[in-house]
Amino acid sequence: MRFLADQDVWAATILLLRSAGHDVVTASELKLSTADDQELLMEAKTLGRIMMTRDRDFGSLVFVKYAGCGVIYLRITPSTVAGVHNQLVRLLETYSARDLLNAFVVVEPSRYRFRRLKQ
Repeated sequence: MRFLADQDVWAATILLLRSAGHDVVTASELKLSTADDQELLMEAKTLGRIMMTRDRDFGSLVFVKYAGCGVIYLRITPSTVAGVHNQLVRLLETYSARDLLNAFVVVEPSRYRFRRLKQ
């Protein structure tokens, strides 16, 4: 799958995804370190990538302003990294890229919540 990782996504998560064969680019690699959230969402949509972030503000952009594309929101802390990574792997084994490009998913240590976006 193809992801655009926000500035706040941990290096360990990016490494996990890349080592599993996923195509991950970071906001920094795209020279978008100072871009606002809406700009990042639009870039992800243009590139056909799923946005990955730890910033909960993306929910309001996606559901209130109907901006962007699929988002995976990681609710992760240093003490929950293993649980969140396990759920992330489970999510990626369950859903296709097409499914995730049209969803907002919250990944927590013991579960994930999948919500389809309005088309």
